[in-house]
Amino acid sequence: MKNHLIRPRRSAEPFPREEQLAWRIAEVATDPVAVAPEVEEMIVNRIIDNAAVAAAALVRRPVTNARAQAAAHPYRPGARVFGIDGTYSPEWAAWANGVAVRELDFHDTFLAAEYSHPGDNIPPILAVAQHAGRSGRDLIRGLATGYEIQIDLARGICLHEHKIDHVAHLGPSAAAGIGTLLGLDTDTVYRAVGQALHTTTATRQSRKGEISSWKAYAPAFAGKMAVEAVDRAMRGEGAPSPIWEGEDGVIARLLGGPDAEYAVPLPVPGEPKRAILDSYTKEHSAEYQSQAVIDLARRLRDRIGDLDRIASVVLHTSHHTHVVIGTGSNDPQKFDPLASRETLDHSVMYIFAVALQDGTWHHERSYAPERARRPDTIALWHKVSTAEDPEWTRRYHATDPAERAFGARAEITLTDGEVIVDELAVADAHPLGARPFGRAQYIAKFRALAEGVIAPAEQDRFLETAQRTAELTPADLSRLTFTVAEDVLARAPRPPEGLFR
Repeated sequence: MKNHLIRPRRSAEPFPREEQLAWRIAEVATDPVAVAPEVEEMIVNRIIDNAAVAAAALVRRPVTNARAQAAAHPYRPGARVFGIDGTYSPEWAAWANGVAVRELDFHDTFLAAEYSHPGDNIPPILAVAQHAGRSGRDLIRGLATGYEIQIDLARGICLHEHKIDHVAHLGPSAAAGIGTLLGLDTDTVYRAVGQALHTTTATRQSRKGEISSWKAYAPAFAGKMAVEAVDRAMRGEGAPSPIWEGEDGVIARLLGGPDAEYAVPLPVPGEPKRAILDSYTKEHSAEYQSQAVIDLARRLRDRIGDLDRIASVVLHTSHHTHVVIGTGSNDPQKFDPLASRETLDHSVMYIFAVALQDGTWHHERSYAPERARRPDTIALWHKVSTAEDPEWTRRYHATDPAERAFGARAEITLTDGEVIVDELAVADAHPLGARPFGRAQYIAKFRALAEGVIAPAEQDRFLETAQRTAELTPADLSRLTFTVAEDVLARAPRPPEGLFR
């Protein structure tokens, strides 16, 4: 890996495009390096993981609406949309599948200077692969790039410090991954990356205060924009340049300002793209920093006994956890029993209280309105607070995987004055956790979330296809999806019609 130092440049300052970050990213995308076997295996795991969480979310309103929009754009050859037959324009297939994958906040994550869900790269890259008649091997190469670029950008450039949403790293990564998939030249990928960044940079209000369904739509929009950016670049259209380093570029105007400097690590020519191996999936449907907290709560239940004995709970954790999903956010909505599922998902206080009471976590039952409004839950919930601990912040940003941690230390004060203390650095499902996820666990997660949604025979067919991804021909790649029975789709709400019919 090589660190590329990037900073804003005056318009009059000579700055060859070969030195721009967008060009460096395009060079990584067009490097024909082979994909390592362990990377290929993990890509297959994440394809299964994405399908699992999409199945669980299939009949929720935001997913139903996105699917209806895509279904209004049939196209041949086109791409597949989860749940239904037919082929659809690839940018709309990327949109519908992206919403399905993100809706429950239940797929993979990478946390560093910035946070990300690199599995969001899969819907747009897969959609283009199906539409363009590419093979499973091509798809794997494209996904290796998508993961690499998003994770490397997240290592080097903090967005949330400047209240920019993390999907600003996703547009460029998806465009780069599509470039690898299609075997495009460096200049074309360079222009696609620039366009994708320019059209997908937005504020992070989508994850602040009263969080709405747009939280799931924002990454899908970035994927859709990446597909369209590649199409325009292939037709010869240009892009803002230099997009990151320009005098009025992203760094100078939206991030650290005209004097800022960032270091972005990227593979050198001939170096395999291995970043996916540094990411991790979720066992629980909640913000990633809540994963270890849920496991910690389950572990503490027996030590506490009667939960009515709890006087207060303080979760000592990282700066990021404290200010994004903790009391450091100063969001009163995070204590509101009438809050949306998306808001509760971003309240570690609610999550810890429910996990402590139930000893488990479920993607539907744990967020049900009647569950959030239970008087005993509300009482316990309001006893929970967070505090930033410099040591947890240091470990959050540690470069050594053995040091890096996304957990917390719980200090629980009981009504008799006794204090119970316990901590957990990483979730049980983390590669360094008590029960790391391997292929068997990914399949089990798929089976659990697909139950009652995807017929058993269709589950078997999808899993068999997914595990042969590297061998799939262009004709076979259209089978890398799933369909469900009409009675399953009939469970979905029927909202008012929009413009597309």
